[in-house]
Amino acid sequence: MYRIKLSDFEGPLDLLLFFIKRDELDIYDIPIAKITKDFLEYLQYLQELDLDIAGEFIVTAAELMQIKVQMLLPREGVGEEELDPRAELVRRLLDYKRYKEMAEQMQRMSNEQSKVYYRRNLTNDPKIVEDPSEENLLRDVSLFDLIAAFKYVVDRMPRKHVHEINKPNVTIDEQIDYILNFFKEKSEATFVQIVSAMVEKIRIVVTFIALLELIKQKQIGVRQVDPYGEMVIVKLPTEVSA
Repeated sequence: MYRIKLSDFEGPLDLLLFFIKRDELDIYDIPIAKITKDFLEYLQYLQELDLDIAGEFIVTAAELMQIKVQMLLPREGVGEEELDPRAELVRRLLDYKRYKEMAEQMQRMSNEQSKVYYRRNLTNDPKIVEDPSEENLLRDVSLFDLIAAFKYVVDRMPRKHVHEINKPNVTIDEQIDYILNFFKEKSEATFVQIVSAMVEKIRIVVTFIALLELIKQKQIGVRQVDPYGEMVIVKLPTEVSA
């Protein structure tokens, strides 16, 4: 199976923050049973897609299950000093959230400065010019948003009660060509529309990985109008060398 590693691949804390934002959860009162279930479900999809998953995901899954067990055990006493099993996780999430927001703010400041002052070596430090046609392309669409679209398609596939073992008859390169040819006739589409004619799960999986590769190569962009809403995939214009 083709294995892909994204340079800006999000970690397990990003996935937990994704759930908290998506479901509007109280970070100080995390419903540990629900978030553990969601985490394990997404971890299964990450493994199924054969992405290069860091060991931290497995460790975090184990920590979530341990916290879940501790929450189910009877408490000894009712003193105010009794520690909440979620306390350490909440502390880590808050610290990580602060660092991440600060890093994003510094990146925005750097990008703003790049529009005014820039080095002459355009290959390593190109001048950033606003493109009005791309104003709705959000740079913060995460891998987990994309997996949500993949999950939507897979969950609605007809269930087979007989397990079939077939040799994969599709490659990443073939599906990259398929996606690029698809956008020769369309300016934008959803992932559901791209795979609507596919009946094999393996072909949908490979197509999704091909999509990730095209995003990594900056040939494909993603637009998401509403937070955690349906994503629209667009073909990015070919960059012209300076």
